[in-house]
Amino acid sequence: HTGVSLHHETIYQLIYADTISGGDLYTHLRIASKPYRKRYGSRDRRGRIKNRVSIEERPAIVERCGRVGDWEGDTIIGKGRKGALLTMVERKTLYTVIVRLTGKRADLLASAAVDHMIHLKDKIKTITFDNGLEFAEHGVIAKGLDADIYFAHPYASWERGINENTNGLIRQYFPKDTDFTKVTDEEVQFVMERLNGRPRASRGGRSPN
Repeated sequence: HTGVSLHHETIYQLIYADTISGGDLYTHLRIASKPYRKRYGSRDRRGRIKNRVSIEERPAIVERCGRVGDWEGDTIIGKGRKGALLTMVERKTLYTVIVRLTGKRADLLASAAVDHMIHLKDKIKTITFDNGLEFAEHGVIAKGLDADIYFAHPYASWERGINENTNGLIRQYFPKDTDFTKVTDEEVQFVMERLNGRPRASRGGRSPN
């Protein structure tokens, strides 16, 4: 023992660097799944999001989950890529917002995000997104919700691990063959209420609500 202490985020960054150089350190993670690329078009268009701010510039307090107001966001794509859900989860409380999207365009997603979260505006400080091009209009979300927005490294899903785990819970209700164009807002609201009323071990048995 040398007395050296490493923050877990530092370890994740090392794993990320190893992964993009062809290494397999990620296979030793508790959830060891090979990084994959979400296909949003005929070719990978990541990196084309203008004015994106990297997670590396995100305040350290966000990583510690020591306050309410830091969110993670992603999308769940439906069968045949015809529909999608926007999922937002608050890191400390695990409170989850699920929005059924009528289209995958970035402007539609941004508008839906603001409309469904404006009532929580005083509980939103930062949002960390995946790098999908559907978040290209992040500036609209930042302005509408008065939030600072950051983007995780491409293919580093562990950097939004709380959101990834929450999406796994949502998939218990909406399996991978679900056509979201046939899912109602009432069904989405039901799942949201179930998740937010569910006792969580990481919260000492308390629910997000």
